[in-house]
Amino acid sequence: MYVIETIKRTAERITGMGKPSPNEARASVQERKPHARIFRADGTIPNNPALPFVLYRGVVRVRDAADPAALFEILFEASGWGDSWRNGIYDYIHYHSRIHEVLGIARGRARVRFGGNRATPVEVKAGDVAILPAGTGHHCLKASKDFLVVGAYPPFGTYDECTGTREEYERARVTIPRVRRPTKDPVFGRAGPLLALWRKRAR
Repeated sequence: MYVIETIKRTAERITGMGKPSPNEARASVQERKPHARIFRADGTIPNNPALPFVLYRGVVRVRDAADPAALFEILFEASGWGDSWRNGIYDYIHYHSRIHEVLGIARGRARVRFGGNRATPVEVKAGDVAILPAGTGHHCLKASKDFLVVGAYPPFGTYDECTGTREEYERARVTIPRVRRPTKDPVFGRAGPLLALWRKRAR
């Protein structure tokens, strides 16, 4: 499925066919209260000591979209969150110690554990957006066959993938606090709740 999505994305970018306009993408956004949570380090997964994980439930209307993944790509890109990809979420625990990440659920549903092996899994479904500050552990426990995610990153930071070794953990505790906060919410732009949440928590 992910190969087909890559082909579809490439075709949209070359021809413009089936790709929603920026106005259509913005019109798909619904006001939603952010659900925020700080996860503690567990000795294996550092999580982020200052910035909360944020989840917007049903923030993007995807039901009637010809290509829901494209909606997320356009929204994220408009807010400066780029290097986007279409795939699922890995079924093993991992985190990024040098960059933040946003995950938009374009299709299907899944049970995902954010915050490390001691955290309570959450159900995510099409239309949801999860914003993971650097260090946040995550892995997919179970997903529907049509589960599709669009991921993206702020314009600064360096992508890495850590899987929970002690050496990674010690390095991450140094690098995570150094990761710059974004200047825009990946969904709502400069007026988004993320900026206020992360400013408030980081003080």
